[in-house]
Amino acid sequence: MSALLEKAPEAALAPPPARTMFDGVQRWVWVPVLVLGCMLPLLVSEYRMFQATMTLVYAIVLFGLTILTGYSGQISLGHGAFYALGAYVSAILMTKVGVPYWATLPVAGLVCMVVGFLFGRPALRLQGHYLALATFALAVATPQFLKHKSLQAWTGGVQGIMIEKPSAPFGLPISADAWLYWLTLGVAVMLFLLGRNLLKGRIGRALLAIRDHPTAAAAMGVNTSLYKSLAFAVSALFTGVAGALGAIVVQFVAPDTFHPLLSILFLVGAVIGGLTSWWGPLFGAMFIQFVPNFAEDMSKSAPWALYGVFMILGVFLLKKGIAGALDDGWRRIVRGKASSTDRP
Repeated sequence: MSALLEKAPEAALAPPPARTMFDGVQRWVWVPVLVLGCMLPLLVSEYRMFQATMTLVYAIVLFGLTILTGYSGQISLGHGAFYALGAYVSAILMTKVGVPYWATLPVAGLVCMVVGFLFGRPALRLQGHYLALATFALAVATPQFLKHKSLQAWTGGVQGIMIEKPSAPFGLPISADAWLYWLTLGVAVMLFLLGRNLLKGRIGRALLAIRDHPTAAAAMGVNTSLYKSLAFAVSALFTGVAGALGAIVVQFVAPDTFHPLLSILFLVGAVIGGLTSWWGPLFGAMFIQFVPNFAEDMSKSAPWALYGVFMILGVFLLKKGIAGALDDGWRRIVRGKASSTDRP
C-alpha cells in the first residue's frame, strides 16, 4: 500500500505527454475500435459480455480518478463510497419511487457530484497521505452507514435491494444483456468526450497549474480551492454514474458489496493503467476485471496472493502504467526507424 501511495503522487506530478502513441493513431483507430466494441455482443458469450460491461463501468470510475489524481494531484481512497452512493440512489429510485432506470443515471451523478464537492471543500486542508486516509475513512464508514436501522426502509439493511433487469426499449429484438452493454458503452463514450473536452479547456489548464505549481497558480489568480473542489465533484459525478450502471447490470446492491477494498482496487487500476493517459482507465479497468479471475484460475487456494504479486510487478515495472509503457515502446520503435532511415 505504501508503494502504491508513493507512486500515485509521482505519476500525478508527471505532466501528460504532448503527443503519445495513442494521440497519433486515435484519429483513424477510434472508428474501428468503436465498431468492434459495438459488435462485441454478437461475438462473445453472455458471461464475457457481462465482463465487458463491467469493464466499461470500471473505466468510467477510473477516468474520474484520472481527473482527480492525474490532473489535480489529489489522492483518493474513498471512491468506493461514491460508487456505492450512485448504486443506492439508482436502486432506491427504481424500486421505491418507480423512476425509469435510464433516468436514475443523471440523478445519481448529480447527487454524487454535490456530495463530492461538499466533501472536497474541508478535505482541501489535507494533502498526500493525510488526504488518502481521510477519503479511506469515508470508504470504511459507508457500508456501516448503509446498514443503519434508520435507513433500512430505504436501503434494505444487510439484505440489500434486488433490481429487475431492464429489457431493450421499443421492442428491439436484442437480449437484455446486450442492451445493457450498449447502454454502458454509450454512456462511457459520452462521459469520456465530456471529460476530455473539459480537461482540454480552461479548467484542465488550471488543474495542471495547481498540480505542478500551486503557489504560482494562486499568485496568477487561479482559485485553487474552487478548482480542487470542482475536480473532486466531477470525479464523484463520473463514479456515481458508474455506480448506478453497475447496480443496474448486477441487479443487486448490498452494503458488503462496497467494502473498503473496492476503493483500493480503483486506485490500483488507475495507477496500473496510467494516470496521465486518456487510455489508461480502459487498461486499468481490464486489470481490475480480468486479473483477479486469472489469479483464481492459477491458484484456488491463494488467488489474492497472486493478485498482489501482479500488482507489485505492475507498480515497480510499469512506472507510467500500461498506457505509458506502450507509449514508451512506440517511441523507441519510431526512433529506431528514424535512425535507420537517416543512415547512408
